[in-house]
Amino acid sequence: MFSSLLHIPIISPSVLVPAYALAAVTTIVVLLDLGLDRRLLSQRDRASASRVRVRRLRNLLIAAVIGAAVGLTAIWWVGDVQDAFGVAFTPVERMWIAFTFAAAAMFVVAMVQGGRQRRLVAVASLASVALAAGLGINVDFGAYRTLQQALMINPYPTVGLASQHPASPGATLVDAAAWTPPTGMPKHGMLTRLSIPGVVSGFHARDAVVYLPPAARVADPPVLPVIVSLSGQPGQPSDMFQSGQLAVQLDKYAAAHKGLAPIVVAPDQLGAPNRNPMCVNSRALGNSGTYITTDVVHWIKHHLNVAATPDSWGLVGFSEGATCAVQFLSGDPHDFGSALAISSELQQQEGSIRQTVTAAYGGSMRRYLDATPIALMREHQPFADHLIVFAVGQNDHRYRKSTQALQHAAVSAGIQTAVIVSPHTAHDWYTVRYSLQHGLLKVIAHEGLPR
Repeated sequence: MFSSLLHIPIISPSVLVPAYALAAVTTIVVLLDLGLDRRLLSQRDRASASRVRVRRLRNLLIAAVIGAAVGLTAIWWVGDVQDAFGVAFTPVERMWIAFTFAAAAMFVVAMVQGGRQRRLVAVASLASVALAAGLGINVDFGAYRTLQQALMINPYPTVGLASQHPASPGATLVDAAAWTPPTGMPKHGMLTRLSIPGVVSGFHARDAVVYLPPAARVADPPVLPVIVSLSGQPGQPSDMFQSGQLAVQLDKYAAAHKGLAPIVVAPDQLGAPNRNPMCVNSRALGNSGTYITTDVVHWIKHHLNVAATPDSWGLVGFSEGATCAVQFLSGDPHDFGSALAISSELQQQEGSIRQTVTAAYGGSMRRYLDATPIALMREHQPFADHLIVFAVGQNDHRYRKSTQALQHAAVSAGIQTAVIVSPHTAHDWYTVRYSLQHGLLKVIAHEGLPR
């Protein structure tokens, strides 16, 4: 029963239409005040009842307008002025938040006006509007397709990597033209959940997700390139596969290339859905940077049959994960040769710059500035045969500016670049899916597999 609930498609009309209808009906019932006391409904008191209804309707409408105004003001202050979330709210998201604040204000007025039925209907209205708003914002953001995803439950099973073994020293990448897939090779890749311990970093990470293409699932797998995938924040390692449909793109590529595709490892650079260690090392937030560049890199080399040269190592990330991807390529050019950065920031930030510097850099502004992607590009230039594919949504004006600045700095540092603009999307998973569809091939080709 619970498992079935987890797989409810929360973006389908069969869920959205009833939710929106329920919100509309309960709100109308509150406004019509159908729970008016019976003593006011006698013949003698009809005029009095009508006046009471008008007064209550007026109070509810005034409350709704004030509530919506408060909601829009809160969004403006917290989102636009304080930039607490690091992204701009879309008109659709602002609309739903305004509706929810309006429903909350009507709920308060209904509670004050009294009447058991009226209060129960007000509770139902507030709950149904909040549910509809959550579903509507999710559709606009394009993130969660099921309740399981919304609850951040990693859906992938723990399966052993029996066919995998580390590549021998000096092993070269598979020759795609000469590769002949063995009989019985699976048609699709495999997703598995497993633990990558923070042996050196001491970082407490959630389980990683690993994608093995069909060619990696045979008895004697070829040496393949690898991509390290990094989620946004809030997020979890499975997001790029669930919300971004990364495995769909990889399976499509493998089907056209005799089962060959990069192995993908999606580690947890956050530690928890709402944490942001910013992919650096800090006493307060943990050694997220060392976890990825040392623990995860060493684990991959000792457990997976991947090529060792940086040309065959790539990164892909969204939002916070994209900023991490640019950071890692710029700061560790001997480990990573390419990256697909989807909606990358200019630098990592959690709250204000002052809060960021205090939390992650021990209060040192110099350390903070030295760790920004552009500073790392300047420090390690000139780069040799490195590629960053920058991607951003057409309507994501803030991140388009950061993308332009990062791309300019990368070119100046000798990094090959490409820019992908997802049409009519913003800072959302529609942008991610478009970017993976149109940018992943560039990274794969740079890693040495055919386009």
